[in-house]
Amino acid sequence: MKFDIELVGKIGSMALIREAEHDINYNVFSRIGSELRPGMIWVSSGAVEIGRLDYIKRTGSELSGPKSDIMTDYSAQGQAILMEEYRRYIPSKYSVRQLLVEHMHFNDSEKREHIHQFLLRCVKQNAVPIVNYNDTVSFEENRRWELEQLRNNGNMRIVECIDNDETASVISSLVHPKYLLIFTSVNGIYLDPKDPSTLVDFVEGKDADEVIANIDELQKHCFGASRQGAGGAKTKLEFIKEPIRQGTTVMIANSKYRISDVLSGNCPRTVFRSR
Repeated sequence: MKFDIELVGKIGSMALIREAEHDINYNVFSRIGSELRPGMIWVSSGAVEIGRLDYIKRTGSELSGPKSDIMTDYSAQGQAILMEEYRRYIPSKYSVRQLLVEHMHFNDSEKREHIHQFLLRCVKQNAVPIVNYNDTVSFEENRRWELEQLRNNGNMRIVECIDNDETASVISSLVHPKYLLIFTSVNGIYLDPKDPSTLVDFVEGKDADEVIANIDELQKHCFGASRQGAGGAKTKLEFIKEPIRQGTTVMIANSKYRISDVLSGNCPRTVFRSR
């Protein structure tokens, strides 16, 4: 099977900070950045949380006011830092490009194709794209209204992308990568989240339909999320179904490991693939 992109990867906000020290986890940025190269697309959360930490560091207090305003202000402050850290650690011979996306970009066929072509050009132009949801301009009330208008107009498949797990999966469906890697705070998917020995190493099938049927069964064991606002394992598994239908191998692994170790199987992970 021919793939247009080698890898789409995603990392969440909490993996990029040292919560106890209220600071950025520079080791994670270094580990990831050193391995990124053209042919890879990296979906990165973190702007809001990093902007919050930076604001507190500079002022000694948090922002107050409506949640949508606070998210906008923290995100605008954090985006610059997020990109600065990726640029610092991605090899200097590669260009680094930021792509800020919103749900409407993927719910419009012309905008989807525009993003598609941009991402493919990055490969040819020796550039690494860093993708994040554009919290700075997309606030909840307006987003809900826009999504409701799409539903009223008869759109059957609507993406929201406020969860970057979904953003990574939507981009994977767009660019057809060999691998989709989702970094989490645990080693993969468990039959019993309280028992590390129940890690599921492989979810396989003779074809995509069988893999997805096995995912449906696995979702019955998934409950809750690691933090407020996160989708949790069950939601992650729902998002990865479309990339699997297109032949992408999906891996869920702990963000403490290197990308190369996850791809080569030198660390714990859960792999979803057709045989």
